[in-house]
Amino acid sequence: MAAAAAAAAGAASAELVIGWCIFGLLLLAILAFCWIYVRKYQSQRESEVVSTITAIFSLAIALITSALLPVDIFLVSYMKNQNGTFKDWANANVSRQIEDTVLYGYYTLYSVILFCVFFWIPFVYFYYEEKDEDDTGKCTQVKMALKYTLGFVVICALLLLVGAFVPLNLPDNKNSTQWEKVKFLFEELGSSHGLAALSFSISSLTLLGMLAAIIYTAYGMSALPLNLIKGTRSAAYERLENTEDIEEVEQHIQTIKSKSKDGRPLPARDRRALKQFEERLRTLRKRERHLEFIENSWWTKFCGALRPLKIIWGIFFIFVALLFVISLFLSNLDKALHSAGIDSGFIIFGANLSNPLNMLLPLLQTVFPLDYILITIIIMYFIFTSMAGIRNIGIWFFWIRLYKIRRGRTRPQALLFLCMILLLIVLHTSYMIYSLAPQYVMYGSQNYFIESNMTSNGHRGNSTLSVPKRCDADAPEDQCTVTRTYLFLHKFWFFSAAYYFGNWAFLGVFVIGFIVSCCKGKKSVIERVDEDDSDLSDEEPSVYSV
Repeated sequence: MAAAAAAAAGAASAELVIGWCIFGLLLLAILAFCWIYVRKYQSQRESEVVSTITAIFSLAIALITSALLPVDIFLVSYMKNQNGTFKDWANANVSRQIEDTVLYGYYTLYSVILFCVFFWIPFVYFYYEEKDEDDTGKCTQVKMALKYTLGFVVICALLLLVGAFVPLNLPDNKNSTQWEKVKFLFEELGSSHGLAALSFSISSLTLLGMLAAIIYTAYGMSALPLNLIKGTRSAAYERLENTEDIEEVEQHIQTIKSKSKDGRPLPARDRRALKQFEERLRTLRKRERHLEFIENSWWTKFCGALRPLKIIWGIFFIFVALLFVISLFLSNLDKALHSAGIDSGFIIFGANLSNPLNMLLPLLQTVFPLDYILITIIIMYFIFTSMAGIRNIGIWFFWIRLYKIRRGRTRPQALLFLCMILLLIVLHTSYMIYSLAPQYVMYGSQNYFIESNMTSNGHRGNSTLSVPKRCDADAPEDQCTVTRTYLFLHKFWFFSAAYYFGNWAFLGVFVIGFIVSCCKGKKSVIERVDEDDSDLSDEEPSVYSV
């Protein structure tokens, strides 16, 4: 028996080592992707080493954090067999170690996210802003950046304090003194190992991520596939239109200049019009050079050859978006009809209304690792559509457009904003996946035994039979292990209630974005060229890609 148990433990250890090796390769792939993505969009004329490294690191942290959810689900599922029994090596100590490892992973990544959002990214941003000022030394730049960043640090400290000292359980003795109440708060903080403080801070950031997902991700889910299907306009046709516009503007300029041939000065109105036409002519000629470059580019011909593949990908993304949206709608409707209400955060265990994703995951669990592949695809699709939404909409402060995200011409400040927004959206991703499949996110593919009374044919008595059942809220605590993700998601009911209403807003914005994307025509083969594009380079024309 001992030899068999040792062999089983050795095999399990080997599988875990292989799993960690795969995870390491995934990390290398994430870093490579982040480097390519940032280098693809950053401005070649204004690139900075510090801002580039910060953007790559922040984007990598966002992707690694999103990859932790399927790892968490896999580990709690891996400890049990399909018949509901724990594996030989998965005793209480080993299970606890695995849970603690995942929990420490969340602690580390979420702490890094707090550091990036509340200190490092703001510091680099303000440092670069101060660099734009003339006659500013390095020490002055650092001092001014630290002064502005201090406000973000204070906000982070307040969130941690509020989360640490908001009691989730009230003292039993209502007549306790003030000192006993304070002592109880510190005991609660110690018993949770700071989980409540970190969870409150992360949940506060997740609210911001929810707003970013409503604005950017919901629109990106509709814009990305439709842009792939519709494609871009012909470079030759755009160049012909641009030539006609140049001739028209030149004719207007000649008409205005003809009024001053006899030496009379032009009226103020004509001078303003002449200046506007000359600016317009410079923009059109710059556009002409870009169109000529793209029309003769080998990349344009290569993209044209891949046109059928883009259409296939666009149709596939539409089906994924519909799967996501229909599942989210049915899940939210289930919460509206069967949850305990707003006081509980609309939390619901199990599913009374089946949605496509909730039905698909149990089927895929029978063939390892199809369910984890599907969850990973949904998470990555969520992130890539968020990137597409940010690229299409740009970065705004209410009605003021701050930055554009454009290939090869994105300013360092815009890249920092982009990475911060993606960090916040990734935090909200876990709750979105939980909304789609709550039981799966809580327990994965775990089963447990229940006693079932069965009447045997040909016998008068009843027999008791232990049958496996999918883990749910009614399962004993020692039989089913809850994912660490769930512990972070539902520490505070009011955040869950806000996420519930945010899901309805997400669905509404998706429908509006889908209608707008259908009504819009094909995009230009190049990104828009404006007179106010200070970072536009004549030598770096940009092919528009989706």
